[in-house]
Amino acid sequence: MGALALLAVVFASAVGLWAVQRRLIYFPDRRAPSLSVMGSGWEEVAYQTSDDLTLRAWYRAPELTRPVVVVFNGNAGNRADRESLGSGLAANGLGVLMTDYRGYGGNPGHPTEDGLARDARAAAAFVRARSAESPLVYFGESLGAAVAVELASVDPPAALVLRSPFTSLAEVGRVHYPWLPVGSLLKDRYPSDERIGLVQVPTLVIAGEADSIVPVSQSREIFETAPGPKQLVVIPGADHNDAILLSGPKMIGEVAAFVARAIAS
Repeated sequence: MGALALLAVVFASAVGLWAVQRRLIYFPDRRAPSLSVMGSGWEEVAYQTSDDLTLRAWYRAPELTRPVVVVFNGNAGNRADRESLGSGLAANGLGVLMTDYRGYGGNPGHPTEDGLARDARAAAAFVRARSAESPLVYFGESLGAAVAVELASVDPPAALVLRSPFTSLAEVGRVHYPWLPVGSLLKDRYPSDERIGLVQVPTLVIAGEADSIVPVSQSREIFETAPGPKQLVVIPGADHNDAILLSGPKMIGEVAAFVARAIAS
């Protein structure tokens, strides 16, 4: 293929990617999940975003005034897919808010970086109003880690847990689309590497050693840049969507122990 033809292919690919990029970033399960997948003690709740969307989520109150963990999901599925995560955190006496973004889990709207930031603020405000005496913990997985970092940079929690965080969406894009000028095309950027330096709270970073979607090197970079008290846990042999990294006993145990130490300090 000649140079001009190759450039034409790259240009056409870039234009196509720009047009449909959000379909390549967000993979929502738009169906409203049933609360019946959870055990007793859970309830469906709703809260309002600053742009007047009503979002539904699942909430379990903490034991006494123990912390409440707000779970910000990755880019696919809905809150029902995190049942084992929510149940595992609750089994340790923690309160849990299992959120869904706009366009996910029966919620109205369409996901964008700005929209998810609004959703996260609304979720944190709900918990503070509902469990005012409980410390607030943000837990973000993958894309949700970027959402949690942005929120923590402007509304600090008592502790922050980041599972498989990436440095920025552009850097992840370069891993998977190395032949395209991804950094110039993205509408949603999620620059966690620029924001994590503003987060002074205790931070736990959990990564899979064999993560094929978010390279473990990016998670390590987020850990190294975080300025506050911090801990890094790398799960040996774990890929991005392996059960051991989603809600395995080691992961849940590390989160519960870290939160306990962060709140006690």
